[in-house]
Amino acid sequence: MENLQNSLEPLNRLLRGELSAVETYQQALESVSDQTALSALERISDEHTQAVGMLREQIRQFGGIADESSGAWGLFAQAVEGAAKVFGDDVSLKALKEGEEHGLKEYQAIMDDPDLLPEFKSLLTERLELRQKEHIETLTRCINTLN
Repeated sequence: MENLQNSLEPLNRLLRGELSAVETYQQALESVSDQTALSALERISDEHTQAVGMLREQIRQFGGIADESSGAWGLFAQAVEGAAKVFGDDVSLKALKEGEEHGLKEYQAIMDDPDLLPEFKSLLTERLELRQKEHIETLTRCINTLN
């Protein structure tokens, strides 16, 4: 069982990141005032919620135990977003974009892991990594419209 859980740890690491993203976007949705940005953030938040479900499902399908909390990274991300809220939409969106870029790097690092099961690679590349890239592009457009 421990060996199985070790092989699923990369997915749990991504799951913690996605949980952190959901928490952080919920916080941002309370403070962003630009309606176009707000609409984009709602969509991105929904997609992170879907990613949480997909990752949990994959972990459980392979007999693993899915993490339930975002852990230390989630607390850090929420603190950054909390501070950004004070400074307005632009800073808040830039903090979210940095979080998305960090998430993309996590996905890419895990994709390069030679021990990652092929079943996971298709989920990560075809769905989740692609979404991360789209989120970064969307946030960039929102930031540009504010400036």
